[in-house]
Amino acid sequence: MKFNKDEVCILIPTLNEAPTIGNVVKEFKALGYTHILVMDGKSSDNTVKFAREAGATVRTQSGKGKGNAIIEAFEVIEQSYILMVDGDGTYSSKDAEKMLTPLFLGFDQVIGDRLMNAEEGSFSRLNLFGNHMLNLLFKIAHSRDLHDILSGYRAFTKLAVSQMHLKEKGFEIETEISVEAVRNGQRVMIVPIKYLRRPGTATKLSPFHDGIKIVSTIYRLARVNNPMFYFGLMGVFTTILGLLTGLYVLLEWLNNVEHIPLTILTVLLIVVGIEIFMFGMISDMLLVFHREIIREIQLLQPPKPPK
Repeated sequence: MKFNKDEVCILIPTLNEAPTIGNVVKEFKALGYTHILVMDGKSSDNTVKFAREAGATVRTQSGKGKGNAIIEAFEVIEQSYILMVDGDGTYSSKDAEKMLTPLFLGFDQVIGDRLMNAEEGSFSRLNLFGNHMLNLLFKIAHSRDLHDILSGYRAFTKLAVSQMHLKEKGFEIETEISVEAVRNGQRVMIVPIKYLRRPGTATKLSPFHDGIKIVSTIYRLARVNNPMFYFGLMGVFTTILGLLTGLYVLLEWLNNVEHIPLTILTVLLIVVGIEIFMFGMISDMLLVFHREIIREIQLLQPPKPPK
C-alpha cells in the first residue's frame, strides 16, 4: 500500500550519536521522508552538526532523559503520522513502510518487535532474558501481550499520541507508552523487524538499574489498568508476612514464650492484607464498570461523516 510520506514525521531522540546519526537521517531521506525531527538531549559530540548536515530538523530538549525528549517532540510535531526510531543505527530504515502501513489501515499504534528477528550479537544473553521477563510481567500486570514493550521503533497516529498522558523521563517511556496504549484501548499492530548490532556507540541503558526502574513502572502503572494485580499483590504479600510472624509466635508459644506485641502485629498484618486484597477486587469491579460506561457512550455517539 502506497501512502503520502509528507504526512509522516520521522522522530529520532538522540544523545551522543555522532557515529551513526548522519547515516540514519540520510537513509530515511533517501526513502523519500522529508520531515525528520531529531530531538537532541544536549549531546557533547557532533550529533547535532551531523544531523543537520544530513538534512534533519534539530531541536534541543529542555529536560533530561529519553522520555522528556519524546514528550517534548510529540508537542511540536504537526504531521498526522509519527515514526519513532533510535539514532544509534540498530533499526533498519527499510522496515519503515511496513511499520507505517498499518496506521493507514486504521491501527492507532505499531510496535516493531525486535525479539523475533534480532541479528546475532545484537542482544547479550542477559539482555534477551531480561526483555522476555519484562514482557511476561507486562502481560500479567496489564492483561495484554505486546511482544516487545521496550522497542524503540514505533509508529503512531497523531490522535493516538494526543490520547496519551506521558510523564516518565527516562528509558521507562516505552513502557509507559505501552501502558497508555492498553489503557486507551488503542488498536496496536505488532510487526517483526530487524534489530542490528550496535555499530558505533555504547548503550546508555544499564541492565540492572534501568531494569529495576522498568519493573517498578510496570507495577506502578498497573494501578490504573489492573488494580486487582496492583492491590492484590500488595495484599497477598502483607498477608503472607502476617502468617510468617504468626507461625513464629505459635512456635514460641508452644515453648511457653509469649510475644504479645508481635501477636498484635500478626493480627494487624493479616487483617490489613485481606482488606487491601478486597480493595483490589472492588477497584477492579469499578474499572470494569467504568470501561463499560465508556463503551456505551461511544456507541451512542453519531458516526463521523466521511471525508
